[in-house]
Amino acid sequence: HSKTTDSNSHYTQRPQTLTHITDDSSLEKEIVELRRNRPRPVEGGDFALSDVFYFSRRGVESIMEDEVTHRFSSEELASWNLLTRTNNNFHYISLRLTILWGVGVCIRYGILLPLRVTLAAIGISWLVVGTTGVGFLENGLCSRLKDWLSELVHVMCYRICARGLSATIHYHNRENKPKKGGICVANHTSPIDVVILANDGGYAMVGQVHGGLMGVIQRAMVRACPHIWFERAEMKDRHLVTKRLRDHVNDKNKLPILIFPEGTCINNTSVMMFKKGSFEIGGTIYPVAIKYDPQFGDAFWNSGKYNMVSYLLRMMTSWAIVCNVWYLPPMTQQEGEDAVQFANRVKSAIAHQGGLVDLSWDGGLKRAKVKDTFRQEQQKIYSHMLVRDDSSD
Repeated sequence: HSKTTDSNSHYTQRPQTLTHITDDSSLEKEIVELRRNRPRPVEGGDFALSDVFYFSRRGVESIMEDEVTHRFSSEELASWNLLTRTNNNFHYISLRLTILWGVGVCIRYGILLPLRVTLAAIGISWLVVGTTGVGFLENGLCSRLKDWLSELVHVMCYRICARGLSATIHYHNRENKPKKGGICVANHTSPIDVVILANDGGYAMVGQVHGGLMGVIQRAMVRACPHIWFERAEMKDRHLVTKRLRDHVNDKNKLPILIFPEGTCINNTSVMMFKKGSFEIGGTIYPVAIKYDPQFGDAFWNSGKYNMVSYLLRMMTSWAIVCNVWYLPPMTQQEGEDAVQFANRVKSAIAHQGGLVDLSWDGGLKRAKVKDTFRQEQQKIYSHMLVRDDSSD
């Protein structure tokens, strides 16, 4: 089941076979070593049945020590936080603990939930009304006033919504905050990442056009601020997306673009592969590291298990959302550095600052199967080794 690819593709393999399968010399070395343990060593490149054990062992190791799939489930806690049992070591709960849990449920659902829902409704309503009103101002003489009011309304509404989650946010190194005409990239754990970052300044959002309530909010927001919304068909046009983003970045009067290059939510224990598209636009990259404290509430959105309504209900019935945000020094693409290398350098800086594991696997494995061509590539490596050894005889 292990697959491999280069860093430019959308999918990567299970970690245990990377150094052994993709590297022809390493694969050959280990197989030759395995053959030497046979009673009669096999010289040359003839197929040996013992080769099967090499690939079987690597497959089992990939399953047992998989670094990918468990990044898409909630982080295991060292102790129970009276919310959910996130540690399998808890097999017994005392009467006293059960009573405390019951009291906590009454507080969270009977007191905190109604207050938080009310605050969230106020924040969303004010966002629609406020941005719609700001949108009536002309872009000419009133452009500066319009930009100031737009950012004020956005930040105010996001702060009200953050209160609806009882969010406690600690910002570090504010001197490195993203500036206009730049691109802000951050690790992605939850849809509320936008709320967390926008509490401390305005950003231009990028996303797909939606219908319903989300569509109403998007249309109101874009009247006041040049957010970048794409139709479904436009999202597939890579050149169109890049052009619109580049045009936005080239205007130094527009708010920085907020992008999550992982493309999916990870459980806040690691940072996975950054898509290179965000780093092909040009301009200055402002990295941001976000780290949530799971002791008070699990901010990770497992989209395969919970829909948006269920997820928001879990957030609003947790004790609080506590997180740290670090603004890293701005980074630019170095001479001789391609987009993939630049993306990996930014990703490593974010992982180091946030205390997260730096992984090269693609978050697309959360929903999609690995391509068959990657398995075929591994087969070609093995067959080429045999053919080369045969020819040397």
